[in-house]
Amino acid sequence: MVARRFVVRQGGGGGGGGEAEEHEVEYDTEHGLDILRLQIFSLTSVPPELQKIVVEADGSVVDDGTDLEAISEGLRLVAITGEEEEAEAAAAAEAARAQEKSDEELARMIQAEEEALLLQQYSIRNDGGEEFRERVEPYMHQVLMYEDPMRQEAARKTVPMDELQEKALVSLAKEGNFSPSKDEEDHAFLLQLLFWFKQSFRWVNAPPCDSCGRETFNVGMGTALPSEIKFGANRVEIYRCNYCSSTTRFPRYNDPYKKLGKDAVENGPIALHSTVEVLDMKLVWWNKKLDYVIAISKDGVRDVTKRYTRKWHEVLSRRIITSEDTVSAILSSITGKYRSGLSIDGLTALENRDKKESEELSKAAYLEVDTSISLPGRQSGSVEWRKARLELSQVESLACSSCPARKCVDAHVSKIYDALSALLSHFCDGDIPKERVIEVFDSLKCLMQNLKDAKFKSRRATLDKKTQLVFEEIFPSVERLLCAMSLKAELGTDGKCSVTTVGNAVHTSLALPVAMDVVDEILSNYKSNAVCTKGHQFPRGNRLCSGSVLASGEQLPIGIATAAFDGIRSSKWEEPDGAKGCWIIYRMLDGQTCELDSYDLMSANDVPERDPMDWVLEGSTDGGSTWNTIDARSSVIFDSRFYRKTFTVDKRYKANAFRFRFLRVRESNGNPRFQIGSIDLYGKST
Repeated sequence: MVARRFVVRQGGGGGGGGEAEEHEVEYDTEHGLDILRLQIFSLTSVPPELQKIVVEADGSVVDDGTDLEAISEGLRLVAITGEEEEAEAAAAAEAARAQEKSDEELARMIQAEEEALLLQQYSIRNDGGEEFRERVEPYMHQVLMYEDPMRQEAARKTVPMDELQEKALVSLAKEGNFSPSKDEEDHAFLLQLLFWFKQSFRWVNAPPCDSCGRETFNVGMGTALPSEIKFGANRVEIYRCNYCSSTTRFPRYNDPYKKLGKDAVENGPIALHSTVEVLDMKLVWWNKKLDYVIAISKDGVRDVTKRYTRKWHEVLSRRIITSEDTVSAILSSITGKYRSGLSIDGLTALENRDKKESEELSKAAYLEVDTSISLPGRQSGSVEWRKARLELSQVESLACSSCPARKCVDAHVSKIYDALSALLSHFCDGDIPKERVIEVFDSLKCLMQNLKDAKFKSRRATLDKKTQLVFEEIFPSVERLLCAMSLKAELGTDGKCSVTTVGNAVHTSLALPVAMDVVDEILSNYKSNAVCTKGHQFPRGNRLCSGSVLASGEQLPIGIATAAFDGIRSSKWEEPDGAKGCWIIYRMLDGQTCELDSYDLMSANDVPERDPMDWVLEGSTDGGSTWNTIDARSSVIFDSRFYRKTFTVDKRYKANAFRFRFLRVRESNGNPRFQIGSIDLYGKST
């Protein structure tokens, strides 16, 4: 519930001439859009069904999905004309036809489900469900190993908790959330845990040779030794080296305690299935004809197959181990066995959760499939292996066909650029020798590395006497840089100077990698004599920041559009289908305007074939409704990875939005993707 004051303008600015009338509306968002329409009706006499309400700031139409707490206060009322009314009626009729079609499809699905259940009675095995029980219940023993305190402690020692917590908070901060709730923080931490797990533990198709470390190939199976069986390795594979012909035993362990030992990297997943970079595993394209998907935890077992299919009637026709009633009875029996020692309160909480999940599952199989989303497949293992298992994705990417507008949280980037640009100007104006400049930036780099290595919630680095003397000579510039990173210098009673965080430690976590990358680039330029002339040097002042970004597509979760503006070299914007054309729009903050004078593009970390080669830069004065070309480039080649190029904009054009239309990448044959490491726009905003 938020009290809002809207200014609604009616008339004016159109073909009818005349000045717009303004009406002030005091409104409580708790009441919903219908009440707002009635309030506007009382002021304008335009009936609610003929009102078209437009947000003046961005031209969007206010509807039931609009966040009335977030939109700007300026609204424009457009009375719907006869033609528009007819168009809306036609749209409503089309929606009704679609609903009718959807109802027919639902009826057909239910009928097919009933037929499948009828046929199932003649196909199932008459063993009272014993085979099903024998296949499910052993997994409970496997899951309960994860409740063992010794194994849990081994897992906690393996996971870099502090590092992942920092990354989780930084990921939220990049979305503008610097004070997350406990649930938000836990969810972000789990995502970072999945990413870490994916990078730290890998599935092994063929282990390296024990003798020479080279490639091997499978020659069959071996007999498990008692020491291997002890840790669940009932399956032992034998491999022969392609070079020295030595054989290598490879037991597939199923005990997390063993996996967390020295062989951890070689033995695949532990508890969380992290084969893809998404948390919701039902959003994965497996393309496998699964019959049963059983969720197992210490609190029991549940059949969740409906959550993973939109063809439930087809799955039913394949479920012939036992009847559906017997499946439910066996799972309930197993669950009851493992809940027998719980308190009444504990049982009640679990039963409430079960009820909620049952309601969800009963609807899951009938949800419509969103065919506009291309789902990813399994990503661990070689392409050949995944192809053989039918676990490649539909397009081998998780691509968004339409991305949300994202806010750039990058004011710290511009502040760091300003501070280091001023420091470089100080050196240039004073004709400071190159060797001295390199010494200063080496000292800065060392300080930042020490801060990075410290625990993020209590960052502190003490300066040695030499570094302290260096910084004293340029203290105003250094102080400005520290402030940009939410750091401050303190002088101790012993005369030693130290640098520590100020305020929310996440601000420093967000800014420190940016400053380190900039200092690295400055050092690289000086050491290679690639220092640019004034106006084209890096970094420069007047970098645009805090705008919003919209793109034609993006690679979730690590190639999102705002990554091009976050100032971090290792991140990038990646467009899965952008090799032959894609776009990205940058809108200024709060309708500000800017006369762009230059921009930088930096190549990404890998795959030169994805670099942009031809593009057009356009500006808009109306937030993106119309565009004018202000720069165009063709046949541009980035000489290496993380290579920065500066482009001057000769056409002066004051705009509140800018659009890059990337027309072609360096090599599009066999490569559908586009990527760019960073985009920096420069100009004075007004």
